[in-house]
Amino acid sequence: MDIIKVIFQIVAAVIGGLAALQSVLLFIRLCWPAPTLWFLKLYTSALSPFLALLGVLCIIMGGVSGSVSISLIGLYVFFIFLIHIIRVTRPPHFSNGFEKAFGSNWEARINPNQKKYFLPCRLVLKLPTVPKARMEQNISFTSIPDTGRKLLCDLWQPPEMITPSGLAFIYLHGSAFYFLDKDLGTRPFFNHLAAQGHVIMDVAYRLSPETDMMGMVNDVKRAIVWMKENADQYSVNPDRIVVGGGSAGGHLAMLAAYTADNPLFTPKELQRKNISVCAVISIYGTSDLEAVYYHTNQHLTTGSVPGRPKKKVPTKMPQWIITKMGKEYHRLGFYKGFEKAGALAPLLGGHPDECPETYALFSAVTHVNSDCPPSLLIHGEDDIMAPVKSTLLLHRRLAEKKVPTVMHILPQTDHAFDLQLPKISPSAHNAIYDVERFMALMM
Repeated sequence: MDIIKVIFQIVAAVIGGLAALQSVLLFIRLCWPAPTLWFLKLYTSALSPFLALLGVLCIIMGGVSGSVSISLIGLYVFFIFLIHIIRVTRPPHFSNGFEKAFGSNWEARINPNQKKYFLPCRLVLKLPTVPKARMEQNISFTSIPDTGRKLLCDLWQPPEMITPSGLAFIYLHGSAFYFLDKDLGTRPFFNHLAAQGHVIMDVAYRLSPETDMMGMVNDVKRAIVWMKENADQYSVNPDRIVVGGGSAGGHLAMLAAYTADNPLFTPKELQRKNISVCAVISIYGTSDLEAVYYHTNQHLTTGSVPGRPKKKVPTKMPQWIITKMGKEYHRLGFYKGFEKAGALAPLLGGHPDECPETYALFSAVTHVNSDCPPSLLIHGEDDIMAPVKSTLLLHRRLAEKKVPTVMHILPQTDHAFDLQLPKISPSAHNAIYDVERFMALMM
């Protein structure tokens, strides 16, 4: 019996100790490049409900085995992850929230029928089961003039038994401007929104080095025009189109939305088309490129600072990520490595001190004006790639122009938080809560 008791205590101590060690990541603001720690932090946050339960298990195991130290470790693990869950599921501050942007009665403006598949609250154990959306993959929505290059998208339509809302959401995936693809970790999110009657257009825009930043923005505008011109086919109101995305996708969405009438950002074949949208959603979008350059240490990795050695950049994904991706590893461009992902100097023709006007031109914050559409800005406070201070600046400028804007800064939350285990991730649920209500207000 003594041997069994010792083994029992060792197992409990290992479980509790590992969970306690993981919790340290929640209190660290990582600096790029640190891909392995970044992924571990994302999964630690996403798994926080499970880790809190592990804490309870350790408390019980400590009590059963008569070990006070194991019970104390369990108490720490339970409370630290419980506090994290509470923090990442709080609503945005009143001054930045729905009340400020749309009035104290904003919830009354949402059609009651629209709420059937809403998340009941910001803190749920898992995404609720909803009717399965109709998905059509690899639809060609345009061809690039002169080259004939076809651009593809996936279309998510409401289930047959769901009444269409008339609203379409054009989504742009994160890419660091260099890699990744549509249909990456977003299926639970899209299925949830489609159950509310929305149509989702998941766009695979061109990336560098195939095109430059202007080409990417042009692709977004092509997607907007295509959806408007095919609105009847998908039961969409052409005046009820929302554009949005995560990371680089959020950046491109904002640029396209805020320059709807700017001919410089519009391809020639669309010059006389209506490219306006009714709203824009940025999930940790990179709204200020110069700030991103320094936040991600590109002055050390792609440039050079006198007296300081050049910082090494990872050349490929960690092996455990490669194994996890399996056959998707090559399809999604992960084999390209990290050395150029997000590198702005080759994309924009130089470093900020060499071409500051280019960095400003392609920063969404530069194009804020009173005609900008209502905006939803969601950002993690600990974002390793897109500095939260840029979103704070963007929100301030939109507020100055009296553009209805909701900004939600999630504490202890890092880049790409919504794509990791979204069915159970508390921070992902909080973001979905904001998005579904914001979109319903746009109807």
